[in-house]
Amino acid sequence: MKITYQLGEGGVLEELGKRLARRRLDLELTQAAAAEQAGVSKRTVERMEAGSTVQLSSFIRILRALDLLAQLDTLLPEPGPRPLDLLKLKGKIRQRAPSPDHVVDKNGETEWHWGEDA
Repeated sequence: MKITYQLGEGGVLEELGKRLARRRLDLELTQAAAAEQAGVSKRTVERMEAGSTVQLSSFIRILRALDLLAQLDTLLPEPGPRPLDLLKLKGKIRQRAPSPDHVVDKNGETEWHWGEDA
């Protein structure tokens, strides 16, 4: 099954569990062996493969044991500045998100709105 935006959290967890189980079986590892390599309990591997929630640190450990940790770089690539942001910021890196009260109109002029004016 493809993981899409319309799939609920439970469906995503179930699909991830199936994929992790498939990878573990492809590596010819038992749940106990995968758990030992990951440094987690066998029950944690069972819960993850069943689509239950687990701690993020346990998920990372299991990904490492299944040689999948590098795939996280594809999932969440290192962010970089967008080209237009570089032009606006004159090469500086943005440190904060803009405030919702700080609005720039179409002429590039800054407009400030107080809470009761919005």
